[in-house]
Amino acid sequence: MAERSVVHSTFVLERLYPVAPAKVYFALSDPAAKRRWFADPDNPMTHRHEMDFCVGGQEVNAGGPKDGPIHTYTATYQDIVPNQRIVYSYDMLFGDVRISVSLATIELRPEGTGTRLVLTEQGAFLDGHDTPSSREHGTGFLLDALGKAWARRWQRTLESQGGELESRPMLPRTDQAKY
Repeated sequence: MAERSVVHSTFVLERLYPVAPAKVYFALSDPAAKRRWFADPDNPMTHRHEMDFCVGGQEVNAGGPKDGPIHTYTATYQDIVPNQRIVYSYDMLFGDVRISVSLATIELRPEGTGTRLVLTEQGAFLDGHDTPSSREHGTGFLLDALGKAWARRWQRTLESQGGELESRPMLPRTDQAKY
């Protein structure tokens, strides 16, 4: 029998988006809007995306390389406060192997005319198949993809009006706590 192990880790990421919390919430909660940024549009590998955004509802995102194993993300929404908070638990599978189980909380805080998104994730990384640093990097990539999706939209709008895009920094929070 293979040796079993678990690594527990918590990380917090923050991003500042120059739109109101309701717009960020929409991008997180609407299935069509989320599909625009939740996967890499330049490298589409998603075979399946389903989303039932309600307390107790599930989201499934499964995909992978053409000749490789399927990566499956299955989340269950535990708590939803519109425009303020989303709490969900999820597991990740690589093929048929569960590589992690996590609890994540997204907080949307008004900041000026924009929104500060704070994501806290507590994970159990199983049997060495995934690492906390890899998950933090991947989650940060997704939050940046959300920002880039907004930036593309703002750029098109501003260009049509003869203006230029002013970017706002999307800064990660660097302190980490472990339990």
